Amino acid sequence: MPSNLPQPGPDALQHSSLLQDLIGRDIINNAGWINFARFMELALYAPGLGYYTAGALKFGEAGDFITAPELSVLFGRTLARQATQIMQQSASHILELGAGSGKLAADLLGELERSGSLPQSYSILEVSADLRARQQALLKTRLPHLLERIHWLDKLPEKFSGLIIGNEVLDALPVHLLHTQNGLIYERGVALNENNFIWQEREITNPDLLQAAQQLLATDDYLSEICLAARGLINSLASCLAQGALLFIDYGFGAREYYHPQRNTGTLMCHYRHRAHDDPFYLPGLQDITAHVNFTDIAECGIDAGLTLLGYSTQAFFLINCGIAEQLQAIPPDNLSLYLPLSAQLQKLTSPAEMGELFKVIALGKGIDQPLCGFLRGDMTRML
Repeated sequence: MPSNLPQPGPDALQHSSLLQDLIGRDIINNAGWINFARFMELALYAPGLGYYTAGALKFGEAGDFITAPELSVLFGRTLARQATQIMQQSASHILELGAGSGKLAADLLGELERSGSLPQSYSILEVSADLRARQQALLKTRLPHLLERIHWLDKLPEKFSGLIIGNEVLDALPVHLLHTQNGLIYERGVALNENNFIWQEREITNPDLLQAAQQLLATDDYLSEICLAARGLINSLASCLAQGALLFIDYGFGAREYYHPQRNTGTLMCHYRHRAHDDPFYLPGLQDITAHVNFTDIAECGIDAGLTLLGYSTQAFFLINCGIAEQLQAIPPDNLSLYLPLSAQLQKLTSPAEMGELFKVIALGKGIDQPLCGFLRGDMTRML
């Protein structure tokens, strides 16, 4: 058990125990072993028990981590400029994937309303009934007069034109763990030892996973991740998108940096009560499990599926290009109670030491002819 982590209460422990039992039964039913992607899928998304499908707070100071929309209203307001440009070149619709607490939707819609650029519809694809209820409650409080424009979806529409947004969505997709040893590549999965989860490695049986691993993992004694689920998502979105753009904001790297020889223990990370550690077996269902995004894979998959790479840059450059400084300048500096907190939030969103450089923004699209304003400076496509 990781040290220095807050101890959960009895109800939380009981909840985690139920999920551990469910995962254990899944392991037994699969000849005593499941790959890590399956473990991560159950830990995060098992109906009613997974981290994202159960009822505990996840975002903000009272949760386990803070996302950019939770950190500052400036994030959604700034994103509105890019959203407007994409809708003007496609259709007046927005689809958000995994809307978290709903704060990005509220801030983005509020700014689009102020600028006279409201979309005809704002759809949210949310797999968690608990998060959907939280989103509905927040938006009903913040924007009751816009509720008729907001819709919740259970699956992707067959065809969509407009802007599709995914903020910190890709990092929560299940990943396969691969380990090179003595010139061979093994898949690291999960088995049981007296009802405790243990690591166990086996030969790779999935041909797509083996091909990807052989292309990426050249260094011996090297542990890393491959996210086949991300490829599936991009293919589905590309098939759905008639005209418009996909915009993903997340932490990660291009492939050369992701699979750098010195990054030999991978990027898998867990978040519990604003503390990060690397033990995914700790209290399943009570902590987030993430991996950094391989943005080269996202770009290549999108291009192979018929999309055009419209831009790739850091979050800092993207937000500056979209006018985050102007958003702050609109606040009177003598209004210290409002200006100073927003100034500090801008620093966190754009500073290289905070979220500015680790977080990247990538755009892929169809039928978008004009350069996107968020990528006019700071282009990083050479890093893919």
